[in-house]
Amino acid sequence: MKYSKIKELYSTIFDSYAKPSLETHIKKIIELDQFLPYSSTFFCVTNTQDLTFEYVSKNFTSCLGLDDNDLKIKGMRYFWSRIHPDDVEIWLSAMHHLMDFTLTEIPIKQRNKANYTWNYRFKNEKGTYVNIVQNTTPLDFDNEMKPIIGLAHYTVLDPKINMQITATAKLLNDQNEYETVYFNNFSQKLLKEGISNRERDIIRLLVLDKTSKEISESLNISSHTVDTHRRNILKKLKLSSTGELVAMIKLNNII
Repeated sequence: MKYSKIKELYSTIFDSYAKPSLETHIKKIIELDQFLPYSSTFFCVTNTQDLTFEYVSKNFTSCLGLDDNDLKIKGMRYFWSRIHPDDVEIWLSAMHHLMDFTLTEIPIKQRNKANYTWNYRFKNEKGTYVNIVQNTTPLDFDNEMKPIIGLAHYTVLDPKINMQITATAKLLNDQNEYETVYFNNFSQKLLKEGISNRERDIIRLLVLDKTSKEISESLNISSHTVDTHRRNILKKLKLSSTGELVAMIKLNNII
């Protein structure tokens, strides 16, 4: 997926309207970083409005072998370019679903207690795609209480670990313990979203890069019926395109 398309979708997901100042908060986080030990984790302060990293911790280079100045100067465009191409559409779908859940299911007064986790594969300095689990806590919100500044922790895991892309949202309860309020494993969606046998037939042919005309001939139905099934499939799975559907299936070896 081209950078311009990623930016368009990402910006739509995190569309916001105001930029609060967090200089004091971020300054304290930077001061803390010098005391942290080197490990397999690093953290960044992310700005989803400007698509920049307000701060990159010292462990970024030790974890991935990359120059942290590239991340600071080039921002999220550079970061996105190193996510595995097969993971991009599913990751964007995860972001869309998480944000939709936040805005529709989490009350405004509770959004400052939310915490989000997702994962993807990321290319390090050696050209190896390692697994990264990202955990983000919102630091501030726009005037519609949409998170725009976040403290993101990244844990780097061995590339040999086979990880399905998942997305999770947690909220602090009255005992100040995080409770999972949202979990979406995208490799399981076909089993849970009421996909019919006919729709499964169509999905299998879409994975083989068949056109609507070719699918209609194979299943002995009209092209119009195929297109109707395709729209219904995307609606049920809350996906934006057939490409996103095919990428999700191929990555997780569902069919």
